[in-house]
Amino acid sequence: MPPQPFGEVELMDVRALRLVETTAPPVPPAHQVTQDAVWEAAVLQNPTGLFDGPVVACAGLRRDDAGTVVLSWARVTYRHFALRRVPGAAVLPSVFVAVAQPTGRGGLLVGRMSATTAAPGRLQLPGGSVEPPEARAGLDGSALARHAARELREETGIAVAHEDLTLWALSRGEHGNIGVFFRAPSLPEALIRERFRAVLAAERAAGRDAELREIVLPRSVRELSGVTGPRVDYLHPILDLHARTPVRVSR
Repeated sequence: MPPQPFGEVELMDVRALRLVETTAPPVPPAHQVTQDAVWEAAVLQNPTGLFDGPVVACAGLRRDDAGTVVLSWARVTYRHFALRRVPGAAVLPSVFVAVAQPTGRGGLLVGRMSATTAAPGRLQLPGGSVEPPEARAGLDGSALARHAARELREETGIAVAHEDLTLWALSRGEHGNIGVFFRAPSLPEALIRERFRAVLAAERAAGRDAELREIVLPRSVRELSGVTGPRVDYLHPILDLHARTPVRVSR
């Protein structure tokens, strides 16, 4: 299936994914000074939601002759993305994973980010930026699936083996950011809500804010229309794709 554009977001069908490590381009000293100033100002505004840890960036995306999507990636830190505010700077897009968790009634789990995160109040799927492996270690589809399963468990309390996650789609959205989407087997709505309530209770007991403050389970973009607040750019096209995709039942 060819890429499908949805406004600013492009969804790509993917059956196989290969990841190849490369090196991020050097940052000129003048750009680095401005980058550092932008980053420090952002941290002052959101000290709990931002940290300069290691993260994966996309250095290229293509299909090979066999139809496999080849994603070239580089090791950077979150500070790298402050270059988006530096005129003329070369900036690599970020890479994130997300999990589409269907419900038995045809819904899709959508969470709202807590106030202490980098995107307060935003509606999105469970997931997060991809962290690089240790030096000289490789990154592959299984590693991405493990990361996606961990994000799903930490944010919602739903434990799914990474082998049970199906590589589903890629997105290219704002700033060229690349999303790798996995689809989980469906679960009953009551079980999803029960697991999420347990996460909220555990985080409160530990004196922390949960990463997601609430969840909704829309079956379509129309059902989401009554939910207010900002939403991630891929959410509507992913909901459209979900509505057209048969659901697997959890074993």
